[in-house]
Amino acid sequence: MADTHFRPEPGMAAATGSLEIAASLEEVVSILRSTAREIVGSDGIAVVLREGDAVFYAAEDAIEPLWRGRRFPVTACISGWCMLNGQTAVVPDIESDPRVPLMAYRATSMRSLVMVPIGASQPVAAIGAYWCASVIPDDATICRLEALAQQAGAALERVCLLAGAGVLRTTALSSGS
Repeated sequence: MADTHFRPEPGMAAATGSLEIAASLEEVVSILRSTAREIVGSDGIAVVLREGDAVFYAAEDAIEPLWRGRRFPVTACISGWCMLNGQTAVVPDIESDPRVPLMAYRATSMRSLVMVPIGASQPVAAIGAYWCASVIPDDATICRLEALAQQAGAALERVCLLAGAGVLRTTALSSGS
C-alpha cells in the first residue's frame, strides 16, 4: 500500500523551524543563505535586502562569487523588479530578459534564475536562485522557493516587531558583520 502522508522535505522543515525562532535580521539572512541552495538544488543563492531606492546583496552561497556586498538601484535589477512588483520572476535565459542587467551577469557563469520577493504586502527583500545552465525550474522548485520566502517574510515581520522597528536595519549586514 502506498504511503500518502505528506512528508516535508527535511531541508525545508529545518529551515522553517530555524526561521520560526530567528531573533534578528542577521539570523534570517544567515538561515536563508545556508539552506536555500540545497532546498531548490541551484548553483547559487543570493539574499537581497531593499534599502530605499537601492538593493543590497547581503549574502550568498554559490559555486562562484556573485554580488555579495554590492548595491544596485532598485529599478535596475531583477531583484528590485521583483520587490517593486511583488512577483516571482522566472528567467530561463538571462540573455533574453530585459529585467536582467546583463553586464553584471556576464561576469558570472549564471544563466538562469528565479527571484522571489520576501514580505507579503510590501516586499522588503528577495531571494534569488541561480543556475549555470539555461533551465526552466519545475513548479515544485519554484513553490519551495516561494514557501521559503513566505516563511522568511513572517520571520522578518516578527523580528521588526520585536525590535520596535517598522523597517529593516541593514547597517550590521552592510558593514560585513
